[in-house]
Amino acid sequence: MALVHVENLEKRFQNKLVIKGVSFELEAGKCVALIGANGAGKTTILKMLSGLLNPSGGRIFFDKEKKGDDIRKNIGYLPQHPVFFDWMTGGEFLVYSGKLAGLGTAFAKERADELLELVGIKEAENRRIGKYSGGMKQRLGIAQAIIHEPKLIMLDEPVSALDPFGRREVLGLLEKLKQNATVLFSTHILNDAEEISEQILFLHDGEIIEAGTMEEFGEKYFQSRIDLAFRGNAEGFLRDLRDNPSILEIQASGSKATITAADLDAVKKSVLYKAAIENWPLSKYEISSVTLEDVFMKVVGK
Repeated sequence: MALVHVENLEKRFQNKLVIKGVSFELEAGKCVALIGANGAGKTTILKMLSGLLNPSGGRIFFDKEKKGDDIRKNIGYLPQHPVFFDWMTGGEFLVYSGKLAGLGTAFAKERADELLELVGIKEAENRRIGKYSGGMKQRLGIAQAIIHEPKLIMLDEPVSALDPFGRREVLGLLEKLKQNATVLFSTHILNDAEEISEQILFLHDGEIIEAGTMEEFGEKYFQSRIDLAFRGNAEGFLRDLRDNPSILEIQASGSKATITAADLDAVKKSVLYKAAIENWPLSKYEISSVTLEDVFMKVVGK
């Protein structure tokens, strides 16, 4: 069931149309990734969904909401660069955020305690935010975004500024959040989207150019591939294979190569035969499936 409907959404800044008739739906209880390069329009779309920007055209509406209803109660939003009061403690900030969202003081304190535990920074409840690490601040930002129990949680590039450990922490938290709400997050880190998202929206130059699940992308864009790595330059070993009619393409760079096959069984036999009789110095032989990076390069390159 769709929680949010976006129809022909447009945004114009002065005379430039930057969001160009975007339409999509967000299913209840799903994690959705909005993927695009910097400048594609991801932040602009999130700001319109959150009510921080007015659309120039189109409409956004929640299921069962009537025209003119205040939808802010349904939305939690974490901007790409959240700003905190560094002199506040984490606990104080969450209570303050809860009261801004309309919660009573007692309930705001109860929710703050609950969320500090959920996001894994309970032990830092009384520490000033200025002493928090980047990962802890992102966790605190997520906690403030969900303190009023929204149906839709939107996060703008939530892990882009984090080190690998902080990134892993936040991705684990997103896995928990999608159990109780719909999560929409923007990113240009394809591995993150592939790991935790049920639905993926590709945004390019202000337009949704592809949407679906990894399973759907696999069926639509699947090509059999063999990835190879050599202890030495790859090109010299693969030269004789370039005339093989069962091979669609050979890409070689340095010690690595990828063979795209029209007939995987035939190509496997040819590669393994040559590797055996010519004693190829292989350090890797792997049959790979379609990745989100493959899909992105195909749809953006259309």
